[in-house]
Parts: sequence; structure tokens; C-alpha cells
Amino acid sequence: MKSGSTVVVLALIIAGLTGCAAPEAGRPVAGQAPPDPGKIRTVTPTWIAGLRMVSDGSACQWSASYPAVPGADALTATLRDMVRNRFGTASENSDDGAECEQTEDPPKADISSEFLAASGDVVGVEVTTHDYASAGSGIGAESYWFDGRTGKSLPATALVSDTSMDSFVAAVTKAVSGREGVQEEQVRDALNPEFRSSTLADLSFTETGGLVVQFPQGSVAPGAAGRPQVIIPPADAGPLLSDFGRRAQQQAIHPGQRLDLADVSVAPAVPTEPVDPPAASTVDCLQVKCVALTFDDGPGPYTGQLLATLEEYKAHATFFVVGQNATYDAGLVRQEAAAGHEIGNHSWSHPSLAKLSAEEIQDQLARTDEAIQNATGRKPTLIRPPYGAINDTVRASSDRPLILWNVDTEDWKYHDSAKVTQTVLDKVKPGDVVLIHDIHQTSVAAVPAILAGLKERSYQFVTITQLFGSTPLAAGTSYSSNSKAFGRG
Repeated sequence: MKSGSTVVVLALIIAGLTGCAAPEAGRPVAGQAPPDPGKIRTVTPTWIAGLRMVSDGSACQWSASYPAVPGADALTATLRDMVRNRFGTASENSDDGAECEQTEDPPKADISSEFLAASGDVVGVEVTTHDYASAGSGIGAESYWFDGRTGKSLPATALVSDTSMDSFVAAVTKAVSGREGVQEEQVRDALNPEFRSSTLADLSFTETGGLVVQFPQGSVAPGAAGRPQVIIPPADAGPLLSDFGRRAQQQAIHPGQRLDLADVSVAPAVPTEPVDPPAASTVDCLQVKCVALTFDDGPGPYTGQLLATLEEYKAHATFFVVGQNATYDAGLVRQEAAAGHEIGNHSWSHPSLAKLSAEEIQDQLARTDEAIQNATGRKPTLIRPPYGAINDTVRASSDRPLILWNVDTEDWKYHDSAKVTQTVLDKVKPGDVVLIHDIHQTSVAAVPAILAGLKERSYQFVTITQLFGSTPLAAGTSYSSNSKAFGRG
């Protein structure tokens, strides 16, 4: 199971179901582990040209990301509406331009996503919500599917045929009832037709084609039991599946590296050799006025425009990238590095690391390290925890310095380029670290005026490493500015 899911694994063999034999699981490729009958199939479809992660509400009271798959517009719309309905607010990209308000220390919740399938004519996405204010684990998940043959976005229950739904529910009821902590009355209530769509909202497949049912926390057992899970073996699942479900099952067993949808092409390969490091800096921030502009949460749709602006002003910056975004836009991350900018680790899916276990933190950082190294050939040397959220577990789990900031543009709150510019010009002192987000168009549009205004004041635009120069930075220690910089006295 993927890291971060709190589940009670209920291994079972469902008796009494007959039908076609199990689809043959693919043979393992040399050097790879054989398919795991207890592990949910997930994929990272870097082969899809134009695939991007949409960031919504990042750095506010909630943070959400979901994929926009070319050729699967209906699925993208479903995911977008789910996010907006979940938080009762609109995306910054919507027509009404609604803004979120920060009333407490963030965050309240995060939404992240992972692909269950993305090949043939099938796309599956599992969306996981971390509700930090709830009791128990606060983890909930739903799966959403797309049928390339019909162009329709489908709920999880579409994997099961209408004629087999009663048999499916009976089998799941039998499997989960009587288990420790599971209450039969709750099971009956949760699986009756009125609530079935929400109870069975997270269906997926194992690597060998078993059908996985993950129940919402508190639906069939007390909340402390987490999210009970049932796996129906492939042979027993086969007779229950719809035509679409059988196609999805095949993609779980034999995942390909091509998505056969309209408007989809194969992404070009990103070179694997390391990007040449920039020439050694001649800037001494103990002798001249320096400022470090840092950009979080990208790469995004406006990052290319930002890179052109930085090049025009001969300015260097530090990009703290989200691992998911870096994976699907590796070429842009490589372009950042090739231009001499510094790339830092901003986690895989932007959760509050302070709410995670040490193992989960390390997974978030390791996956992002891999994405950055795949793009640039180099492992990042700096970490910026999302929201600046740090506790003892985060410090102990971080093998590199933790970089914060001391000038917050609040550009996530005020989508106003002039306000963002004025905030920086009013607050910046030598040695400062400025926080901006390159996922917001208004923030990127503010950068030319910021650079021009600070250049008039003789500021040098440097990376975090250049800002601190010869000052050693310790692993697990947080830094928000260089208090020894020129002009601070």
C-alpha cells in the first residue's frame, strides 16, 4: 500500500463466486520484483506529453493538486469540481477569481493524487485528502476513472457491472463482517443503496488484478480502526466487473507506456546526464547588498515566463519544486538548473510535514529527490517544508538544511501584482529571503517590477547557497535570512 494510508488489511478469499478464470498476471521484467497480489497498482505516467499537475489553493488554508490529462477533459473537470466542492471555494483560475482567507495557522487540509492507471484507453486517479483537524488519521480517499472509448468520467463503482452490483455488495459485506472492530449494523447501513456510492468510492486493483475496496474511515468500524480494506482475488473479481472494469483490470496487470486517447502523444525523453553547474559565484554577500528570491510549488504554467524575466535581468533565484510537478515537467526543471538557478526540495505532494510520521516525511523527500535528480542529474541540497511547518520529527528526518523566509509576499492570498511588488520593495533588507509562488500568474507578473526596483537600489539577486556563502548550514536546522549579510548592522 502506498505510504501514508492507514488501513486494516483484511486478507480474504471470497467463496461462492464463480466465473471466468483470473487474467494472467504479467511476468516480472528482469531485475524487477514480481507483481504483488496485496499491493495496489500505481503508475507514474511520464510518457504522456502535456500532462500537468494543477495546483489549487496552495499555501492557503488548504492545498490541492490533481492531474490534467490531455484527451481526458471530463476527468479533469470532475477532479476540479471535487476540489472546489470539498473546500467551498474556487480556483484562482476560475472566472470569479475568488481568494482564500487565512484565519488560522495553515494548513487545515491537503488533497493529493496518484495514478492508478494511465494506459490503453483507461485512466484512473486516486485522490487522497488529509484533514488535519479531524479525529484519527484524517485520511480519506476516492478513486475516479476515465473511459477513453466513451470520453466519460466515471465513479469508482463503474468498475462493477450493474447486474453484478448486488452480488458484489453481498460478497464485500460477507468479507468484512465479523472482522475485529467491524460492526455488522454499520456495514449494512453503509452498503445500503442510499449510501453505497460514498461507501464504495475508492475501488482499485492490485498488481495481479485483485479488486481492492477501501472503506471510508468510520464507515464500517470505529474511526480508530482507520480505513478497512478488502481485496477480492482476480478470479473472483472477474465475473463482477463491467466491460470498463475488465479493461481497467488488464491495465493494472499489464500497464503499458502509451495512452490511446485523442490529443495525446508520447512525451519527449529528458536527457539524463547532469546539467553543467553554473560558474562559481563571484558575489560576496558580506560585501554587497544581496537578496534571495525563492519560488515555491512549481514548476507551473507561468514558470517559463518567469525564467525569461530572470534571464533578462541576469538574476539568479532558488526554485523549491513539488515532486509531482517536477516529474511531469522535468524539462522545465532542467531548464531552471541550466540557467544557473538553484533547485530545492519542496516535498512530493505539498502536505504539512509536521503532521506526518518520520517514514512519511522521508518518503515525501526521497520521491522528490528522485524527480529532481532525474531532471537535472543532481540531488538537491536544500529543503523547504510546505507552509514552513516544522517540528522535531521534521528536523530529525531532514538530512539537509531547512530553508524558510522572512519576507512573505502573501501572493497566495492577494492575487494582485502591484501589491506583491510593493510588499517586497517595502520590506526587503540585505540578506533577506523572499517567498513567491510561480504557480500564480499575478505573482510572476510582479517579478519584473520587483527586479527593476531592487536593481535601482543596487541589490544582487542570488541563490540561497550564494546568500549564505561560506556560512555552513546544518542539516535539520531552519534558516530564514542571513543575519550577517552586508548592510544588516
